Amino acid sequence: MDGGGNVLIFFPSCCIKNINTPVFFQQHKIFLYDCCLTNKSLTLQFIFIKIRLTDFEKLNTILIIRLSSLGDILLTTPLVRSLKKKYPHLLIDFLLREEYSDVYKYNPYINKLYTFSRENQTSSDLTLIKYDLIVDLQNNFRSSGIRKSIKTDHLRIFNKKTFDKFLLVNFKINRLKNSEQVPVRYAQVLGNFELDDEGLDLFTGDRNSSIKKNEKRYLGFAPGSRHFTKMWPEDSYMNLGKKLNEGGYTIVLFGGKDDRDLCRKMSEQIPGSIDLSNNNDLLQTAVNMNECLAVVCNDSGLMHTACAMKVPVLVFYGSTVKEFGFTPFRNKNLLLENYTLPCRPCTHIGKENCPKKHFKCMLELTPDSAFAKLKELIHK
Repeated sequence: MDGGGNVLIFFPSCCIKNINTPVFFQQHKIFLYDCCLTNKSLTLQFIFIKIRLTDFEKLNTILIIRLSSLGDILLTTPLVRSLKKKYPHLLIDFLLREEYSDVYKYNPYINKLYTFSRENQTSSDLTLIKYDLIVDLQNNFRSSGIRKSIKTDHLRIFNKKTFDKFLLVNFKINRLKNSEQVPVRYAQVLGNFELDDEGLDLFTGDRNSSIKKNEKRYLGFAPGSRHFTKMWPEDSYMNLGKKLNEGGYTIVLFGGKDDRDLCRKMSEQIPGSIDLSNNNDLLQTAVNMNECLAVVCNDSGLMHTACAMKVPVLVFYGSTVKEFGFTPFRNKNLLLENYTLPCRPCTHIGKENCPKKHFKCMLELTPDSAFAKLKELIHK
């Protein structure tokens, strides 16, 4: 380490031939210096690396930007908690879109919560503040414009690995095999920072569950998703629900405003089920989920909500894959996905229909296999 608090690393350039060099170095604030060591006919090229570490003891104010969506914002909570617990003097502000503000509404580790909306844009108060550090975990055109309007001494930007995701989706070249989960990658933006082991956070205030506490065994279903190709089929959910009902379980359906019709239809077909879908009341949904033995769900924001409540999850992965980093974080879980299909993943976000027209990634995940996995999860 030099006198400026930097780590100096010296090693052969061949050691980094498999690293996406420009992105990796930019992400970690690394500076390269090429040199040669010659010994008679043998010439080895070495790379001298200087990594600038974040000195949190010298920082007082941090602004973290993650505007959307629900799951992505929940995945920021380990970073916020770990920072505040390790450096209690830090004042951590957070900027997100207004519709997701419940994620941090009661979070004790936040100093001030700022919201963004298309109508009101960002709070004018932000432009009057100078932060010691801004951490942009969104890294898109909008967040770039926002951060440029706010004064700061230091800036860190999340590497979304867009090119690696493009290669995996379009050419099935997998450079993400050893990629960390997204919360860990958020922490890596700060270079030398490690998360604690406590998983996701969601603080619900004084909300009370809508589920009557009795001897019933509740299992949650969260069948919705923003994209069709990330949804296990409706009929499969209903068949699983009927099978579980016969085994003495009560199914509780969860969803937001866009899932209400789906949940209502399913509740009509699953005997004894309870429909607790609502108009995007995240905190009430979270409190209700907390009464369940487990939640069966798609790769969605409500999956991460269940994880934040420390409820075990059984998750279906269709058009997306775990290499993207959005798997359940440090929470009891089991995953169901079809490993045999060469067309997976067909997207890193989700699509409105199956490009191959067969939708085997979800249709071949049977209710019987889900039932067996769920029993394993409950007794795990």
